[in-house]
Order: sequence, then structure tokens, then C-alpha cells
Amino acid sequence: MDSLAEILASKNFSLPEEVKAIKAFVAENYDNRDVTVKLSNQEITIISRSASLIGSLKLNAPALARAAGTTKRIRFRIG
Repeated sequence: MDSLAEILASKNFSLPEEVKAIKAFVAENYDNRDVTVKLSNQEITIISRSASLIGSLKLNAPALARAAGTTKRIRFRIG
């Protein structure tokens, strides 16, 4: 049986490329606003406390998908 240290040592804790691209897109185009990005097999959820930011991101969803290089469904949440 592997020890916890061995399991954690082999784990990759870096952010997925899609998440990095989305955060970079938001930082570049929206004055470094902070967003939370959750990734699943079929969709990407972008969460922010700012309703105006979410509204703007919804309007730019195609550009955001191109920047992230994804075909997954993108959902937006205020929270």
C-alpha cells in the first residue's frame, strides 16, 4: 500500500490549460477581475461576485471559448 506522501508526490496540482486561458482572458480584458473556474467533463463554469462582469462575459462567450480552445459548454454563475 502506498503512503500518503507517495500518492501526493505523484499528483499533478497544476491548473488545466483551459482554466489558465480563461483566467488570462478575464485578466487581460476586464482589468484583472478575479473569477473562479470549475471544470468538468462536459462543461466549464465561470463564477464571479460581479453581475456586470458575468453579463459582459456572456456577451463575449464565443471569444472566451476560442481563447480557451474548448468546445465544452460554458456556464456563468453569479455568486
